[in-house]
Amino acid sequence: MSDGRFAGVDWASEEHAVCVVDEQGRIVEGRRYRHNEPGIRALCSRLVRLQVARVALERPDGLLIERLLDAGLTVIAVHPNQVKAMRPRLGVAGGKSDSFDSFVLAELARTDSHRFRVLVPDSDPTKALRAMTRARDGLVRTRIGLANQLRDQLACFWPGASKVFWSVDSQIALAFLKRYPTPLDAPAASASIAWRRFSSATATPAANPPASCSAGCEAGQRGAPASSRCKPAVRSSSRSSPRLSRSSPGSAS
Repeated sequence: MSDGRFAGVDWASEEHAVCVVDEQGRIVEGRRYRHNEPGIRALCSRLVRLQVARVALERPDGLLIERLLDAGLTVIAVHPNQVKAMRPRLGVAGGKSDSFDSFVLAELARTDSHRFRVLVPDSDPTKALRAMTRARDGLVRTRIGLANQLRDQLACFWPGASKVFWSVDSQIALAFLKRYPTPLDAPAASASIAWRRFSSATATPAANPPASCSAGCEAGQRGAPASSRCKPAVRSSSRSSPRLSRSSPGSAS
């Protein structure tokens, strides 16, 4: 066990609890720092000023880890199960708190640092890859959440529209909803003709055949309020009558 001071940081999304102990295990300082740029800078500069030899945390990566390593501090990663097993040794009550966990981490850095992995700074390409991965994960979660909201909204007034395509947030599904945003706009009477027009305009194949479009639109109209149900014969005749008149046998004679 080398001389010096040792720190434990109980990481959190909004605030970090930090405990610093000396080589005898006596608490030198206990503080909390906000998880923002001024707070992280203050945390790193304070640990450097106290000449902390090792810092223990329960996670191996993240912005705080990168800043601690950039400050020249030695950081070790401790598994949460090891912190949990250490609590009864250092406390009688057996309770869990952020301040106590930071003290447990500081003690592990002081007495058992040889059992844990010392983290090394990532290269710039690795940091960029981590940042892009985190950004992509956030965008995927946002897209899933928005798709679920859209599906719930459609279930309230037009449930058939969400069953026309395989995925409600696909490109063709969004184009369909943009062109036909309500049951009033759905051409149920001439669904096959309107479907061919829409498919040729979008140049994207749908997951379901045209019959499913008609059934879905009609199901949505049956589930919609009476005031919002469309009158398909009136609205669709203006769109499809010119083409029907040219292709019908009666007009050719």
